[in-house]
Amino acid sequence: MRTRLVTVLLAVIAALMVIPGTAAADAPGGENLNGQIRQPTTIEGLDITVYEGFEGDEVIGEATTDSEGKWEVGLPGPGDYRVVLDEDTVPDDYVVPEKPGSELEVSVRPDQQRTVVFRLMTPAEAAEESKEASQEATEDDDAGGAGGGDAAEGEEGAAAPGADPGTSFGERFLQLTVAGLTFGLIIAVSSVGLSLIFGTTRMINFAHGDMVTFGAFMAMMFANMTLFSSLHDVFEGVPVLDFVFNPLVLGLVLAVVLGGALGAGLERFLWRPLRRRNVALIQMFIVTIGFSLVLRHVLLVVFGARREKYAQFRIQEPWQLGPLSLTPRDAAIMALAVVVLVLVASMLQFTRMGKAMRAVADNRDLAESSGIDVNRVTLYVWGLGGALSALGGVLYGLNATVHWQMGFHLLLLMFAAVILGGLGTAYGAMAGGIVIGLVAMLSTLWFSPQLMNVWALGIMILVLLVRPQGILGRRERVG
Repeated sequence: MRTRLVTVLLAVIAALMVIPGTAAADAPGGENLNGQIRQPTTIEGLDITVYEGFEGDEVIGEATTDSEGKWEVGLPGPGDYRVVLDEDTVPDDYVVPEKPGSELEVSVRPDQQRTVVFRLMTPAEAAEESKEASQEATEDDDAGGAGGGDAAEGEEGAAAPGADPGTSFGERFLQLTVAGLTFGLIIAVSSVGLSLIFGTTRMINFAHGDMVTFGAFMAMMFANMTLFSSLHDVFEGVPVLDFVFNPLVLGLVLAVVLGGALGAGLERFLWRPLRRRNVALIQMFIVTIGFSLVLRHVLLVVFGARREKYAQFRIQEPWQLGPLSLTPRDAAIMALAVVVLVLVASMLQFTRMGKAMRAVADNRDLAESSGIDVNRVTLYVWGLGGALSALGGVLYGLNATVHWQMGFHLLLLMFAAVILGGLGTAYGAMAGGIVIGLVAMLSTLWFSPQLMNVWALGIMILVLLVRPQGILGRRERVG
């Protein structure tokens, strides 16, 4: 009965969060266009203008490159946009090559921060490239004459790479399936700790989303440290050490450690004393809301409100796998998330501590009477939950951008994943997260992207009507 009441409470909270979540999607910043002009050098003062539609003249936003050559324009939503570099602002020492030119057409998916790459060259480099292109064209003409005159077809086919890969329904479906799987794995990694904490303590941790934000900011802070960059320069070129001492890898590891320390510290110095004083669960839930507000606004004060990207993954050339376009960053996110989920599942299934966690989640009183140190197990659960939330924050930051409300916006989907998969079960959170991510992304094929969270919540409600205990939850006897 208590589990059903908690399920209803979480569903109500998730429903209330739909309104601010939708409003956030409408505001500029959910989607944006950005870039960094750094070839052959970083150039400040270049003007960039973004227009709505490939043929439209309505200005969406303007930006000027900073001292590092970076620029960013917030978008009102997903769609087609035309990005124009003002050639009058380009210094006389450089020119814009004919390909890709000073005007680019891009399509932006829901919640995508699309990187646009403009090239600059010295006049000598441009002349050399033009000469090479003329030679290649001459060779193609010769080959076309010898081969029966297929040159026209070759020229037409050369325009294909610049075409929008999402023109057909099938291609868009495949692309959004991959995006949904990536997003779902991020939700799954982030929500496992939330489910484990509820399973062992029966407490709803409303601050879990801000613990996700904490991990993302910690990784960014360490990755931007000059010390780590210098250390990486020392081992650059050495196969294994080059990866190990990568600033982002070091930042990720330290963020996970600090996330685990934050979770364990909260359990040891806040939640355990409150339990000893027999504080009711509803009062502890209110305390988690207060802590989430404190943590969120501390991060806002320390790191500011500007959206940031991890510098190492600001610009990447995507892999073209047939109709699919996949960046190395997204492939790494999926691979790391799968490995972590498999390791967590193996730990819960085969290790002594994992079995103790499952025993406490199943029946806390019986586990304690069987000789299990419940307080120690709870401390480990909070540490694991904090570490996984921090890792989820880093992965989410790699997939999108890092900002002070990112975890709060993800909290709705984490709640939906936990309820859908089954309260208190880590495996349910994994399955629920993947389902929610796929539903959220695939819903944009037919409906407005602003409703993607609403449809994910709707699927959760429908499943609960058919199977109240969730996908992998266990039906409890009432009375």
